Amino acid sequence: MANLTNFADNSNELIKISEENGKQAVSARELHFFLGSKKDFSSWIKDRIEKYGFVENHDYEVFTKSGENSNGGRPLIEYALSIDCAKEISMVEGNERGKLARRYFIECEKKLKSILPTIDFSNPDTILLLAQNWKEEQTKRMEAEKKIEENKPKVMFTDAVIGSSSSCLIGELAKIISQNGIEIGQNRLFIWLREKGYLGKVGERKNIPNQQYVEQGLFELKKGVRSGSDGVLHTTITTKVTGNGQVYFVNKFLSQRLSA
Repeated sequence: MANLTNFADNSNELIKISEENGKQAVSARELHFFLGSKKDFSSWIKDRIEKYGFVENHDYEVFTKSGENSNGGRPLIEYALSIDCAKEISMVEGNERGKLARRYFIECEKKLKSILPTIDFSNPDTILLLAQNWKEEQTKRMEAEKKIEENKPKVMFTDAVIGSSSSCLIGELAKIISQNGIEIGQNRLFIWLREKGYLGKVGERKNIPNQQYVEQGLFELKKGVRSGSDGVLHTTITTKVTGNGQVYFVNKFLSQRLSA
């Protein structure tokens, strides 16, 4: 029997359909988002189930997804819908997106049935097997997301430094970068900043940050006055890296090292 895990990817996917050996399911949460309902998800799905008499373990399966999410880290209650259930919910939504979603599910189902004509889509055991596959897929996805998060560059600043608005000199930034495992001195850092276009390269603009990066909050200019040997006062301009700039450049160097 053909493996159709990626079937939906070949169907101009509007809403993700999870599949395993012909068993299909739709995330109620993703359908709710696509339909553009004004109700919060929990109230919306419970209302649809009660109002239209959908049966658990036949029309849908309930499971809990734990991990980092917009729910403050608390577990989320998820609903895996059968295709028929998803079609009916789309139809009763009563808007253009509902019609579009229903037609999409019908077309996906037709294509799958044309490939696997022997599959019994009316079998209630299908949704139970489907829910198990759904849970396994969610677990794999969460593990993959966790691994990606762990591989992100880590900036070894304290919270106070990260949130600080204090600025530092380029030489001090070089030391901070070196403390994070990337050896670079002040002169090499100046060269790198000029080559990458952060600082001016020649003339009076040499080592002066380009305006766009000042506006982005990476640099600030400190003006001062000094007395020359002839007693004439001269205006000085010193380039300093803001607190946000320090975080930005450390992350920049760490990202380059990880991708090297």
